[in-house]
Amino acid sequence: MDALPDIEKLTDAESLAHYGRDWTRFWQPEPRAVVFPRTTEDAVRLVQWARVENAALVPSGGRTGLSGGAVAAGGEVVVSFEKMRSIKSLDETEPSITVEAGASIGEVQRHAAENALYYPVDWAAAESSQSGGSVATNAGGIRVLRYGMTRDWVRSLTVVTGAGDVLELNRGLVKNNAGLDLRHLMVGSEGTLGLITEVTFGLIDPPPQRSVLLLAFSGLDAIMPAFRALRAGLELSAFEFFDAASSEHVACAGDAAFPLETPAPFYAVVEFDDPGESRQEAALEVFEKLAEDGHVVDGLISQSQAQSEELWHWREAISESIAGRTPYKNDLSVRISAVPGFLAALDELVGQRYPDFDVVWFGHIGDGNLHMNVLKPEAWSVEDFHAACNELSPEVFRLVGRYGGSLSAEHGVGLLKRDYLDLIKARTEIDLMRSIKQVFDPDGILNPGKLLRD
Repeated sequence: MDALPDIEKLTDAESLAHYGRDWTRFWQPEPRAVVFPRTTEDAVRLVQWARVENAALVPSGGRTGLSGGAVAAGGEVVVSFEKMRSIKSLDETEPSITVEAGASIGEVQRHAAENALYYPVDWAAAESSQSGGSVATNAGGIRVLRYGMTRDWVRSLTVVTGAGDVLELNRGLVKNNAGLDLRHLMVGSEGTLGLITEVTFGLIDPPPQRSVLLLAFSGLDAIMPAFRALRAGLELSAFEFFDAASSEHVACAGDAAFPLETPAPFYAVVEFDDPGESRQEAALEVFEKLAEDGHVVDGLISQSQAQSEELWHWREAISESIAGRTPYKNDLSVRISAVPGFLAALDELVGQRYPDFDVVWFGHIGDGNLHMNVLKPEAWSVEDFHAACNELSPEVFRLVGRYGGSLSAEHGVGLLKRDYLDLIKARTEIDLMRSIKQVFDPDGILNPGKLLRD
């Protein structure tokens, strides 16, 4: 690292452990160093140095990923973008916002709101997730049902390729049909094609006032009929489901009582447009019909912004409430109509394979995304638990393949799912991905071993 004395770096053991991992805990972080570029030019020089030294670079954002995509476990150099946090500009005419890669999504949202605008892609870790990382993983979150994924909001990117070239992709244009749009290759590429240093996100006018329903379902078969009825009767922005185990973990973590009295196997937080509370009666009508049909056994509608936030807490606090159990997470998706059958088959599979494992289910039911969280038994070592889950994963992913789904809906492939990619993608498709990697990163220095095998 002596060749780059003017780029801040850390090599102490505490920093290496902190910056060398993401939210997964299955790999011991062992980076060589952590560097902090402050400009795109710094990123270019890092890539040039890495090519000469044959050093591997691991891009690092907020490290909130759940697939090992930001893990540095083999002597790599971690490239942290946390010193590149500037809001470069906000264009009220388009509207759009341009930020450096290290700016958090929460900051993007706040800056937009201060200018009477709105960035709609949102998730529980928005305050710590960085803009570049959200693009590299094509983050989704809680309102994909209404607004889509990160990909749908990326207007332009500045990227340093593995060859050290700087690409200005799409330049913020709304319409651009001049050949291939390489911007979309970078979205979801997990840092394997280039270092994203700057992002322009599209913005929209703020949505109207919203209200929240908390619903208790009689069973798994009731969820999709309820979703169809609610979508037909209300303007939904989110439909987030979770199981009874999830609510119990959140209650224990927060020493709080769940707001519904009737026990149920599954619940949902449903958000809908409610300007001036004008849709409360319509929501009540849908609820009463669902209760009459036996789909819903209890429910609650928010009466204030504070209560909406309280109801959302029961969905958004799940990941944090189970973090101490070192969960093995599977972020899966199928066609929306296939969700009930897939969930039932998957639950049966896990129950047969590991009947003593505790499994927590939650997800974005309105876009077909399920989060399966297998919790480590207290008496097990992390190593033994990881080995057991690795035996289970191929069976899970084969089931996903039979349902025509994806083994990664929004958290990426990383290290955790890399070796199973061929269970859902054709060999030709994987070979083409490898060829694209070679073009953008000829020396294989960018996040090697992630997404694709070396």
